Amino acid sequence: MTSRPDIPTTLPRVSATFDEYAISEIHRAAATGIYDIRGAGTKRRLPHFDDLLFLGASMSRYPLEGYRERCATNVVLGTRFAKKPIELKIPVTIAGMSFGALSAPAKEALGRGASAMGTSTTTGDGGMTAEERAHSSLLVYQVLPSRYGMNPDDLRKADAIEVVICQGAKPGGGGMLLGQKISERVAEMRTLPMGIDQRSACRHPDWTGPDDLEIKIEELRELTDWEKPIYVKVAASRPYYDTALAVKSGADVVVLDGMQGGTAATQEVFIEHVGIPILAAIRPAVRALQDLGLHRKVQLVVSGGIRNGADVAKALALGADAVSIGTAALIAIGSHSPAQEEAFRALGTTAAAYDDWHEGNDPSGITTQDASLAARLDPVKAGRRLANYLAVLTLEAQTIARACGKSHLHNLEPEDLVALTVEASAMAQVPLAGTSWIPGQNGY
Repeated sequence: MTSRPDIPTTLPRVSATFDEYAISEIHRAAATGIYDIRGAGTKRRLPHFDDLLFLGASMSRYPLEGYRERCATNVVLGTRFAKKPIELKIPVTIAGMSFGALSAPAKEALGRGASAMGTSTTTGDGGMTAEERAHSSLLVYQVLPSRYGMNPDDLRKADAIEVVICQGAKPGGGGMLLGQKISERVAEMRTLPMGIDQRSACRHPDWTGPDDLEIKIEELRELTDWEKPIYVKVAASRPYYDTALAVKSGADVVVLDGMQGGTAATQEVFIEHVGIPILAAIRPAVRALQDLGLHRKVQLVVSGGIRNGADVAKALALGADAVSIGTAALIAIGSHSPAQEEAFRALGTTAAAYDDWHEGNDPSGITTQDASLAARLDPVKAGRRLANYLAVLTLEAQTIARACGKSHLHNLEPEDLVALTVEASAMAQVPLAGTSWIPGQNGY
């Protein structure tokens, strides 16, 4: 049958379900027979902090003058049981990212930048490096299911301990470290064979629930003479119950990681389809603390997609005590740098989209164990970049708080917020802009 020239042709209709990416994934799976692994966190559009707005001062509220009225930013973590709580100058911390996933210069840069701003950084899986401890004025030591690199001496050297149940990017799943990133030093620290792919355990080997975790936390307290705050990190999945059980187990601090949180490497099906956004998780976690009479007594740190000072301010307004950043910190020190665009293109990607952190070929020298690539990152300069970024986050959050008439970032509250969408309104439990309606409340 031939087409008639007098009848206009229409454009082919593209399926919303089977779009170009979905089709390419089917082809890839059919050709290889293996699932896709990547890092960097979810890429799908999710309700997030952008869907909230602050109600600044006008007639009914009185703002503060930025040049002469103080807006404090300090926060103390671990006040419940620890003899030596952590005192931070800003409510932004650096999340756990391992030596192995990151290069030694990258870990040093994170420590330098955080220390310059009076905040903490975190070891991640795989143990503590000498560079990281030397350049981190406040260092949180993670205890993960794998127990890679864990030893009592390093626990005692740390300023706090974080028991990691799971990450927001992969609730219920373990991470991966491919053989090309297991260098001689990484292998020695983790007691692993060089060059062999490793998958971290998805659960701790020596306990199965909150009663067992309570015993583990007691052991960690005894090991550190009750000095160190004990954090418990949970993925945003069932935030009310997970927060309550972490508190029951004896946590000084609960760290809540949303599904936007990055990961060095795991299955894409985890990253995109397991867990919930941090926006949906904060209020249930806060409610659990309030129901237990421990809000602000057990501190709540939230993470997953924090990018700017507005995100920080919104998280605190919803009830968090502090936030933690990972991906944003890596971008600040030089990851996804346009200066390396040609090198990224040689890998078949672009600087803005690079997520093959697990392959160890990062042209920026950050997510690699290749000595020649790692040497590209100057930890001193990268540390300054991170300090600059943290300073801007803090100033932006202060600007918003002053506009709402607050003399401390912790004085921000849900009453200062409205939502732009019905979904965000229901998740954050703040009114839809221009109304007094919160979906799911008052019978509606």
